[in-house]
Amino acid sequence: MSLYFTKEHEWIRVEGDTATVGISEHAQSALGDIVFAEAPEVGRTLNKGDEAAVVESVKAASDVYAPVSGEVVESNGAIADEPALINTDPEGEGWFFKLRLTDTSELDGLMDEASYREWSSKL
Repeated sequence: MSLYFTKEHEWIRVEGDTATVGISEHAQSALGDIVFAEAPEVGRTLNKGDEAAVVESVKAASDVYAPVSGEVVESNGAIADEPALINTDPEGEGWFFKLRLTDTSELDGLMDEASYREWSSKL
């Protein structure tokens, strides 16, 4: 299992040809109390950088982007019912969607966990 991050504060956990995507601890902290979340529908094809999901907090609304290309194979319905999961466990149970990867070389441009934590600590 490999964990990567984007400069837009999405994380991606890769297991085989499937990747789970969510927003980072840093992102949820910046957003504040999350009141709404919408994940993409299963079967949707996403290209790297596409708007994939929406998250709204008491402070702002924000898009969640696809960190890599693939087909959505699962959406986390729990975040629609209980958006606060994203605040309490953003890098665990608060995930947004799972993708079947179509181009693993796109992972090369992402940060590993240590690089992301160092980079985001300076923001």
